[in-house]
Amino acid sequence: MRLTQSMCTIAECAPGGDGPATARPRLVKIAVVGGSGVGKTALVVRFLTRRFIGDYERNAGNLYSRHIQVDGEMLAIQVQDTPGVQVHEHSLDCNEQLNRCIRWADALVIVFSITDYKSFELLSHLYHHVRQLHPGNMVPVVIVANKADLLHIKEVEPQQGLQLANMLGCTFYEVSVSENYNNVFNAFHLLCKEVNKQQITSTPERRRTSLIPRPKSPNMQDLKRRFKQALSAKVRTVTSV
Repeated sequence: MRLTQSMCTIAECAPGGDGPATARPRLVKIAVVGGSGVGKTALVVRFLTRRFIGDYERNAGNLYSRHIQVDGEMLAIQVQDTPGVQVHEHSLDCNEQLNRCIRWADALVIVFSITDYKSFELLSHLYHHVRQLHPGNMVPVVIVANKADLLHIKEVEPQQGLQLANMLGCTFYEVSVSENYNNVFNAFHLLCKEVNKQQITSTPERRRTSLIPRPKSPNMQDLKRRFKQALSAKVRTVTSV
């Protein structure tokens, strides 16, 4: 299955390509992190396409894009899928690629599986790692418990996830990516609202620099060329699953 039918790059979707920069939708960047095999890719694809695909190739850390309307405003959403995280000798095994994804993000989804207690144990480690990489910046974080339909092999009770989320100050969602779309959408929608609220209250200068560095030349054609180059280097919206 190819995801190009439901997704496109920000450059392709942005309305008013020849108009003022203010016509472009505000950009919201979300990273999805968690242990191996918890269903991160399935979660992202379910949110973006409303579809569930049961089998995926090894996570390559793809970046996906779509538009979504939040509180009457159209937002450009980028969702970064990430490889699974492991714990070695009581510390996270996070490579620089993952760290860059976390620093890049305006908000994060931390995913665990109710069928894998080790993925649940990763939660607090990942949460504190996120806060270390965003010092002084309280990026919104949502915790998602996936595979809620697999009750016959569950290792984590819903109450355990809820209690930990409350302790960390995060919103908690229990979802079955394979069976239900609503809570998957709600988790991402909440993050979009929180980031949008933060960006609205931030200064215009901060909002501009969060999108792309301003070129030295005011020439609009040069600006478009630089914008295209930046997107083609960072955003891959076509993948086979």
